[in-house]
Amino acid sequence: MARLFVSDVHLDGSAPEATAQFLDFLSREAAAAEALYILGDLFEAWVGDDDADPHKVRVCAALGRLSSGGVPCFVMHGNRDFLLGAGFSAATGCRLLPDPVVARFGGEEVLLTHGDALCTDDHAYQELRTTVRDAAWQRRFLALPRARRELLANEARAGSRAHTARTVPFIMDVNGDAVVRAFRATGVRRLIHGHTHRPGIHEHQVDGATAQRLVLGAWYEQGSYIRYENGVFRLHELPR
Repeated sequence: MARLFVSDVHLDGSAPEATAQFLDFLSREAAAAEALYILGDLFEAWVGDDDADPHKVRVCAALGRLSSGGVPCFVMHGNRDFLLGAGFSAATGCRLLPDPVVARFGGEEVLLTHGDALCTDDHAYQELRTTVRDAAWQRRFLALPRARRELLANEARAGSRAHTARTVPFIMDVNGDAVVRAFRATGVRRLIHGHTHRPGIHEHQVDGATAQRLVLGAWYEQGSYIRYENGVFRLHELPR
């Protein structure tokens, strides 16, 4: 049986076709898999485990059916849904993974990460990431009324769009030295991440050895997933 990896699904009520595609993916490919790994940004925004958006509720219910059907599902925080918590896990049966994490597949250790921490050239984003990942900041935010959290999340999304529009594209991609440091620090020779919305397979030289980096795409642009089976990792695209 295969293990599947996705990232940057960015599910939101404004893109119902992406939600429909992901629900179909869960009921077909994922239901027949050994496990599913979601490497961040499952949702476009998540203001807390009391989020009552009907599109998100449908996705959580589908993940719950997948988990209860015997397919383990692992979810990593992304830069849009870093507030996923114990309530989400209880509702879906999904296990929250630390970022980064080293997992073993068929005897090989593989580094899994959302990918945003590797984009070290984007200094403004890295400062913001440090702030919102702080436990005290998160407690203060979650203590606000849900309507206020939703308003702030919408403002943050608008700010993110403006930042993206005025930033040179390569700055928002991974930094090559940061990638090599991640390989060295963990001792692995394979890395899987999302975040950059640049799906592809890249080779890096690390201390004279070849290492492979597999990048997942964003589902609102082109659905993609990685399939691991019989010792082989393959990147697949899904037709819209």
